[in-house]
Amino acid sequence: MRYLLPLLIATLCAQAQKNGDILPLWPGGAPGSENMTDRKEVVTQPSKPGDSLKVSNIHNPSLIVYLPPQDKATGAGMIVAPGGGHRFLSIDTEGTNVAEWLNSVGVAAFVLKYRLAREPDSPYKVEEHPFADAQRAIRMIRARSAEWHVNPAKIGVMGFSAGGEVAVMASTRYDMGRPDVAESIERQSSKPDYQILIYPGIRVENVKVTKDTPPTFLLCADNDKGPSMAIPALYLELKKAGVPAELHIYNSGGHGFGYRPGAMPVIKSTWVLRLQDWMSDIGMSPAK
Repeated sequence: MRYLLPLLIATLCAQAQKNGDILPLWPGGAPGSENMTDRKEVVTQPSKPGDSLKVSNIHNPSLIVYLPPQDKATGAGMIVAPGGGHRFLSIDTEGTNVAEWLNSVGVAAFVLKYRLAREPDSPYKVEEHPFADAQRAIRMIRARSAEWHVNPAKIGVMGFSAGGEVAVMASTRYDMGRPDVAESIERQSSKPDYQILIYPGIRVENVKVTKDTPPTFLLCADNDKGPSMAIPALYLELKKAGVPAELHIYNSGGHGFGYRPGAMPVIKSTWVLRLQDWMSDIGMSPAK
C-alpha cells in the first residue's frame, strides 16, 4: 500500500501536467514558416469585461492539449479551432473554455493555434496554411491516439467563425494519408470523423459537400446575419448528399459568443448541452 500511494499521486500529476501543454505540429518548423520560427506569439489581454484573450503572430502552429481523467474518457477527441477573422485567435472563449468543458464530459480536446492569413503583413493564405495546420493536427492525434486514449475513429473538428472556415476545409478536402512517406504522422488520414461549426465564416458556394462529408453539427444566432444565412444553406446541401446533420439557430446572441460558463444570455453557456446530446446521438461520445 505504501508503494501504491506514491504511484497514484505520480500518475495523477502526470495527467494534470498534460493539460495546457503546447505541442508544436511540426517540431522543426511548419512548411512555409521556415524563416519565422524565432518570432514570438503576441498575447493581448481583454480590453474590457466580456472581451476574449487574443493570440496573434503565430508562426509555429501548435496544439494546446487537454485530456480528461482516464476514468471519465469516452474515447472521443476534438480539435477546437478558435475564430478571430484570421487576424487573431479568441483563445479562451472559443478555445480553452471549450476544451475544459469537453474534458468535463470525457472528450479529449486539442486547441489549434493555426497561422493567421489576414493579420498585417501576413505571408500566409487561408486556403493553404491554416488548412495545412488543421490537417496536420488530425494526423498527429491519430498517430498518438493510443498515448492520449483517443479512439482514432472518433476524432472531430470544431470551428468558431474563421475557425469554422478552417474546420470546413479540413472536412471537405481531406486525404487518407501518404503511405510512401517515412514519418508516421503523415501516413495517417486527415479526415475528421465529425465536424462542428459554430457561427462559421463560410460561403456555401465554396464548400464542396459529398456523401462522404462527415456528420455535421451547425449552430449560430439568428441576429448574426452571415452565418444565419450560410448554415441553413449548408444544411440543405448536406441533406441532399445524405450526410447526417443537425441545425440550431438561436433567436439572439450575435456573433462571437463562444462558451462562457454562467454568462448571459443563456446561449453563451447552454449551447454545449445541444452538442453533448448530438455527440451521444451519433455515437461519438456516449454519455457516462
